[in-house]
Parts: sequence; structure tokens; C-alpha cells
Amino acid sequence: MNRRRFEKLVQQALEKIPQPFQQALQNVAILIEDWPDPEIAEEITGDPDEWLYGLFSGTPLPERRLEDSGDLPAVITLYQRPLEEDFPNHGDLVEEIEITLVHEIAHFMGFDEETLREFGYD
Repeated sequence: MNRRRFEKLVQQALEKIPQPFQQALQNVAILIEDWPDPEIAEEITGDPDEWLYGLFSGTPLPERRLEDSGDLPAVITLYQRPLEEDFPNHGDLVEEIEITLVHEIAHFMGFDEETLREFGYD
């Protein structure tokens, strides 16, 4: 799938996420890359060959201080190829993009797994 079409799927997913998560996105940049760097995958999972669907980079909201105001924005990176490979069905892909976005936004907001479950994202 080309990048433009994938970006449209990301937009569809963004429109479906709960309002508190959508509001948090005003302070977050969303990037799309083909594949995660193997070093990042190894750092996160312990295995450089493990596929990641997304990654939050930056300072979570609860940890921010006034001095952080000049920092670069927080970033959520979605990895297009692992998502496409694992979710070839269009509907499943859109759903997983949504789940991945919410999960990464939750990291930004400082939410734990329990809070995600309360919103229906296990």
C-alpha cells in the first residue's frame, strides 16, 4: 500500500479514538515510517527482529516541567510495514492502527494499562 493510502487509514483511525485521546494529540506529532530501526526494536523488546507497530518518544505529560516548554514536541511513530504484514484485512488494519495510536497516546498522557482497559483497549 502506498503512503498516501496508509495516511488515510491513520486519519480514519484518529477519527474513531475517544475524545480525551484526540485532545491530547494537539501536543503530539504523528510520523509514519516503513520499519522500526532494529536498535530501537531491541531496546524496547529485547529482540532486534521483533516488530513494533508504534513508538512514543518524548516526555510524558505528567513528567513535564515549565523548563520543558522549549523542547521538541512529543512524537508518535507508526510503522507501516509491520502493521500491513500482520493485518492484511482492511478493517483489521484500521482497528490495529487505532489501538496502536491510543496505546502510544496513553504513554504520552501517562496512563497505565488499567486506564486503557477502562477505555476498552486491552
